Amino acid sequence: MKSLMRANVFHGVNDIRVEEVPRPHPGFVEAVIRVTLTTICGTDLHILRGEYPVRPGLIIGHEPVGVIDELGPGVIGYKVGDRVLVGAITPCGQCCGCLSGHPSQCGHGEGYEAVGGWRFGNTINGAQAEFLLVPYAQANLAKIPDELSDEQVVLLADIASTGFGGAESGGVRIGDAVVVFAQGPIGLCATAGAKLMGASLVIGVDGDDRRLAMARRMGADVVIDFRSSDAVAEVLRLTGGVDVAVEALGTQDTFQSALRCLRPGGTLSSLGVYSGKVQMPYQAFAAGLGDHRIATTLCPGGKERMRRLMAMVRSGRFNPLPLITHRYSLDNIKEAYELFGERQDGVMKIAICP
Repeated sequence: MKSLMRANVFHGVNDIRVEEVPRPHPGFVEAVIRVTLTTICGTDLHILRGEYPVRPGLIIGHEPVGVIDELGPGVIGYKVGDRVLVGAITPCGQCCGCLSGHPSQCGHGEGYEAVGGWRFGNTINGAQAEFLLVPYAQANLAKIPDELSDEQVVLLADIASTGFGGAESGGVRIGDAVVVFAQGPIGLCATAGAKLMGASLVIGVDGDDRRLAMARRMGADVVIDFRSSDAVAEVLRLTGGVDVAVEALGTQDTFQSALRCLRPGGTLSSLGVYSGKVQMPYQAFAAGLGDHRIATTLCPGGKERMRRLMAMVRSGRFNPLPLITHRYSLDNIKEAYELFGERQDGVMKIAICP
């Protein structure tokens, strides 16, 4: 058995390197998977740019698909060789957050933490590597049905779970009007999620022709190009005010625009990662008297969440494959980061094969 593996290691702002590092081995209730496919996430870009701090020397990435290579003591119902999907969030199932119905806010037995249950590529080594150590494996290994490929499930680990979670947190109901600001990968999944939850009108807003076309493919009934029209005015003209507005970028402008689109009593579902201060516009917030609700979402994780998402793909209700537009090896991941960060060549999501 090899003692070393290749991994993408963060060393500082704009400094990532593929290098050999010690290969992990599992302890109690842990597992090690051989990573067969992973991706680059927008949050990884925040880390690379220094907008979200992590420690130097950390392996980054949090969207893993793989094959069980080793099982630690206490993990039952799995065997070496099983194909598994692991969520970006790894709840323990035993802490206050998990037992209170908020597994995404898992404190891993240590109480609540600001980043909740997100550990891969944040507080522990992540998935852009040949092998990955999975904590609380019993709660976090979801077996992949034989008929589903790695590419069909890899996006479920984070962006699909987060995007669908945005529609769920927003409380989308049958017949609702919904607008989704920013049709990047997470916004596109929020668009698909709103449609699946019964929205009668889903509006996608972006300023990129390819992303607007993909929004229609993912279920948007109407798309608005903010480069050529006032998106808020157009949404209000079409709806008089939406039931749910999803903000999927993490900027002041999109947050404010989403808020201005709400009807009285509507919900703003915030999915963006905000790198700076977010202000509440007095008028858009109806001076606090509009019965508005603002909900935030951290990607739901755990094996049951992964099973449910795979069931949606298996049934044909959701097809994530159009979102994977590029494929790279781990050795060429720096080039993939440049492509993804600059949004070149119509990139949506990049599959990384170790």
